[in-house]
Amino acid sequence: MMWSNFFLQEEDRRRAAVGRRRAQEQRKPGLTAAREGAVKLVLVLAALGATLAVLAVGTEFWVELNTYKANGSAVCDAAHLGLWKMCAKRLWQADVPPARATCGPAELPGEANCTYFKFFTTGQNAHIFHRTTKKEVNLAAAVIAVLSLAVMALGCLCVIMVLSKGAEFLLRVGAVCFGLSGLLLFASVEVFRHSVGALLQAVGPEPPPAPRLTYEYSWSLGCGVAAGLILLLAAGCFLLLTLPARPWGSLCLKRGDPAT
Repeated sequence: MMWSNFFLQEEDRRRAAVGRRRAQEQRKPGLTAAREGAVKLVLVLAALGATLAVLAVGTEFWVELNTYKANGSAVCDAAHLGLWKMCAKRLWQADVPPARATCGPAELPGEANCTYFKFFTTGQNAHIFHRTTKKEVNLAAAVIAVLSLAVMALGCLCVIMVLSKGAEFLLRVGAVCFGLSGLLLFASVEVFRHSVGALLQAVGPEPPPAPRLTYEYSWSLGCGVAAGLILLLAAGCFLLLTLPARPWGSLCLKRGDPAT
């Protein structure tokens, strides 16, 4: 009899422990399977935007500067630059499309000379085709782009915490981070555009005279614009996921309710 009571008490304690453990698991914050799948899907979209943003900031094909073809010369000069680096290229005119009045595109094979901008190290302006950059504007574009990447990384960390720890309140923080990152990318692109305009107008007075130039924005800047749009879209999707399941349900009359 004593042993039967002992085993019964042990069984009751085990069942009580299992019940307490299940109650604690039910009280833990977490995501439902459908909600977790939606968060992961939007995170993939944000990861695509992050990849394009890193590709844009890390490459130097934001704008191409092209000189006009020189009569009687076998070569012509072109350049392409980004936030950090400039590449001057000497191309063979035989490789340039005949219908094109200017040298380029810069992707053509030729002699390339790539250098990082000196205003990041020594504070000196760069000189391109007898024109001088305005380092303050170029530095502003680069700093804004780096801030965009930092805020974007913080948003990714917030969403990862939501998926791993169930901290749903961080979903809204992540949405704000992704939206701010997209806006900062657009700001960086706009500041860079102003830097290109300032470069074309900053003609040095010393001889020889500066050659005529044309410019065209290239694929790196396109990646930056696409990344900004995708990050803003991801931010909007994350904000929608933070809303209640039926945000307008309380404002709508149920079917069959009498009108008041």
